[in-house]
Amino acid sequence: MKSIIHIGLCFLLLFFVPNSLLVQELPPIQKFTPTDYDGENQNWMISQAPNKFIYVANNEGLLEYNGAKWTMYPSPNNTIIRAVNVVGNRIYTGCYMEFGFWERDVFGKLQYQSLVSKFKETMIEDEHIWNIITYDEWVLFQSFNRIYFYNPVTGANSIMNSKNGISRVFNIQNVIYYHVTNEGIYKIVAGKPKLILDDQLFKNDKVVNIFSIEEGLLIQTRGAGFYTLINNKVSEWDAPAQQSIKKMNVFNSIQLKDKSFIIGTIKNGIVYLSKTGRIEYELNRSNGLSNNTALCVFEDRDENLWVGLDNGINCINIKSPIRVFNDDEGKIGTIYASAIFNGILYLGTNQGLFYKKAFSQEDPFKFVAGTSGQVWSLFQYNNELFCGHHSGTFIIKKDQAILVTSIPGTWGFKPIPNKENMLLEGNYNGLNVLAKENGNWKLKSKIEGFNNSARYFEITNHNEVWVSHGYKGVFRLKIDENFTKTKNVFIDSAVPIDKNSSLIKYKDRILYAYKDGVLAFDATKKSFVKDSTLSTIVTQSEYASGKLVVDDTQKLWAFSNDNISYVDVNDLTNELKINKVAIPYPLRKGQIGYENISHLKNNNYLIGITDGYLTLDISQLNKNESYQLILNSIELNTVETDNIAVDINSSGVFEYENNSITFNYSVPVYNKYNVVQYQYKLNGRYNQWSEWNSKSELIFENLPFGDYNLNIRAKIGNKLSSNVISYNFKINRPWFLSNTAILLYLVSIFGFSLFMHKTYKKYYKKLHAHKQLENEQLITSIKNEKLNQDIESKNRELAISTMSIIKKNEVLNSIKKELKKNKHTDNMAALKLIDNNLNDSKDWSFFEQAFNNADKDFLDKIKQSHPDLTPNDLRFCAYLRLNLSSKEMAPLLNISIKSVETKRYRLRKKLGLEHDSGLVNYILNF
Repeated sequence: MKSIIHIGLCFLLLFFVPNSLLVQELPPIQKFTPTDYDGENQNWMISQAPNKFIYVANNEGLLEYNGAKWTMYPSPNNTIIRAVNVVGNRIYTGCYMEFGFWERDVFGKLQYQSLVSKFKETMIEDEHIWNIITYDEWVLFQSFNRIYFYNPVTGANSIMNSKNGISRVFNIQNVIYYHVTNEGIYKIVAGKPKLILDDQLFKNDKVVNIFSIEEGLLIQTRGAGFYTLINNKVSEWDAPAQQSIKKMNVFNSIQLKDKSFIIGTIKNGIVYLSKTGRIEYELNRSNGLSNNTALCVFEDRDENLWVGLDNGINCINIKSPIRVFNDDEGKIGTIYASAIFNGILYLGTNQGLFYKKAFSQEDPFKFVAGTSGQVWSLFQYNNELFCGHHSGTFIIKKDQAILVTSIPGTWGFKPIPNKENMLLEGNYNGLNVLAKENGNWKLKSKIEGFNNSARYFEITNHNEVWVSHGYKGVFRLKIDENFTKTKNVFIDSAVPIDKNSSLIKYKDRILYAYKDGVLAFDATKKSFVKDSTLSTIVTQSEYASGKLVVDDTQKLWAFSNDNISYVDVNDLTNELKINKVAIPYPLRKGQIGYENISHLKNNNYLIGITDGYLTLDISQLNKNESYQLILNSIELNTVETDNIAVDINSSGVFEYENNSITFNYSVPVYNKYNVVQYQYKLNGRYNQWSEWNSKSELIFENLPFGDYNLNIRAKIGNKLSSNVISYNFKINRPWFLSNTAILLYLVSIFGFSLFMHKTYKKYYKKLHAHKQLENEQLITSIKNEKLNQDIESKNRELAISTMSIIKKNEVLNSIKKELKKNKHTDNMAALKLIDNNLNDSKDWSFFEQAFNNADKDFLDKIKQSHPDLTPNDLRFCAYLRLNLSSKEMAPLLNISIKSVETKRYRLRKKLGLEHDSGLVNYILNF
């Protein structure tokens, strides 16, 4: 049942797969759409500056391309720019009723200056500038009826008019020619036009271009092809493509540096002619060009061809060592194997096997009948071509496929050492042996004891077979002498397992490649050891696949994300030499794990990809190309306003609020397979080089203040740019960290410190004073207490003294009374003695001293207030101060109680007291 289905599928594929497919191996093409360059569809003229920037005259304005970014400069009067020519640092353009030049300012932007006003005559109504050329120092602007001559050095200018329309003006070896409709070809001699060719052919047909040849001139017309002008004789150019060119509606053309020609047409795209006039190839929409109408063609300094189209811009790398066959419609499929055998190129794909005559652009690919389905490998042995197929094994004889074995899934083939006409075949389910008997190949046997898939396998001279399995590891099989069964199966557990790994024999060594490098089997150590040299071609950082391929020139090929690498042997030192070809994986679009490459001839190789193949000439890879990295602009990013442009030619000093900066840079390289990557180092912030990346814009946000040095470098493929951009800039301190602010901060801190010092000093002084006051109060309290004790003591002394006096006086008065009663006794002496003691001034002095100690300054104060008081009055006041009663005072005064009252009365009068004022209260309150 399965075989019936398989046969049915084969018939269906045969029915739908075309018998032939036209093939052209074409140069790589980069396509730019109006969306890419943000302009209008039509592009009329292209030029290039000394720094390799590309300038395009577009319907909307002037386009600038720096290799990374397109910039549109709107037309000065909002009309279509149809002409552009870069002369030195000026970009001259012409449009409707306007022409002039653009120059770059210090900020990296183009600024326009008109030249129309420099001419005495105004432009003709509805005049367009269609072409701009140079002659010595002069710049010529051509419209339909005029040629404007302008000398940018002297400022001189002039105008040459024509009655009929000027179709084109040319500078041929520093001689100016121009074609006038219905008149012919003119030549400017001594500043005057001279008609040199009025042949009817050139009157009726437009002259597209004029080229210089050794014998004279080669003239190309729009519809009649090429003609030569030799010794004033016009002849049709005897070129192979002449008749084909006549059938095309030619719009423009150029001669390349190698003397070949590019012809741009209205409906047929572009045609590449050799210098002898043979068509090498055509490019149109069906095979890669974006549009069939080529409005202009231009060759840049690196020999790339630029085509301005009716809808878009294409850059064609016509000198690239890479050629591309595109199978955009999927008629062939993804290529898994390729080989040249007996002059025929075979391609094994997921749809079957295809073939064509090798190195021919005319022959189409044809399908080999019976090979529908997946082809895994092509192998040449003893002048026979084997095809490993999903359906089994085939022998290929030109356009025939002869089935050898129908066992499904043949991965590949290896010759068995010392056994002629025997092959070991790797299969989905193990290993098979093929043998040639009676002139025919057939399946001899299946090797018993091993049933795993054998996609990668190698044989050594000791009947050992190595097999790598993506999910199980590396097997080492010992096979018997007849290659019928395995004697021993050993799995090397020390070898890492990787699904995209591979195993191959190179220079008699078994190699195993996986994501961490390449291991080589060391027979002495009997184990795999990392090979430091070969591991550089399979690095972890660039790892895509561990697939290794050895071609018939004994080069070892490997495939990484950024490169295709090959290992060759140095003829002098016999050492391995690593070569890297910068074709990144996204551009080559290979099937990961199934990469393939085959040798075609000389230094040419074929690389199978998912939608066709690439051819590579490795002899053209080591050109000494130099690439210049250019700083295009610097902008300060602002939030509220537009970004601020910065002078790119001098160091920058930026305010802190402008500390977000954007740098734009590029390398003007236009090879499709030369991918440009950039790296930067910002000294002062990030002192290490960054990772490589493809962004041509660098944005730093919120940089701290300080001095910076920015270094930027580029890598084109595997080659560094010839220069490193170095830009110094400084970000000023913010206002709050300026010197003035810092001084204010210091003054404020000093003032605050002084204030706090004084405050604390005052506080502690107050605290000290308070403490001192408390201490003083405590001392005062103690003193007062002591004083009170002293007073109390003095009062006690005074009281005792007073009581003593009173007692003494009472005793003396009693004695005096008794003596007076005794009349018989002479008591006069005793009475006199008693009277003297009663009036003893010493008692008063003692009392006064004691009183003053108890009540200090009372007597002084009362004497000061009442100076008319007598000592007796003062003495009486003292007794009153002691709050003594009249009875107590009478003995002290040696008077009667009544006399004391009288004395009270008299003292009141001396003190001037009112009737209702108490004497004692007055004395106590004094």
